[in-house]
Amino acid sequence: MRLFRTPLGERTAVGFTSRRRLSATLGDDQPSIRLSQPALRAGRPAGGGTAVTVDPLFTAPAPTPVADTTTPKAPAPAPASELRTA
Repeated sequence: MRLFRTPLGERTAVGFTSRRRLSATLGDDQPSIRLSQPALRAGRPAGGGTAVTVDPLFTAPAPTPVADTTTPKAPAPAPASELRTA
């Protein structure tokens, strides 16, 4: 079971009333099984929060790794043998 977070940060189990609603919110490739609400509540891991959200309308995308955005280092100075003088 996956837990989600509400907009206020509370952990919540999520259930959908139809495959269509699940797909509309989380995408067509989302695996699922059918559970009753009591089974959904009972299946939460210890410390998994107390809320159950049914048919949420909004979800945030899963986090993705962020590319390294550090400033590239300046090129090394040219060796003295390559320096030109005027």
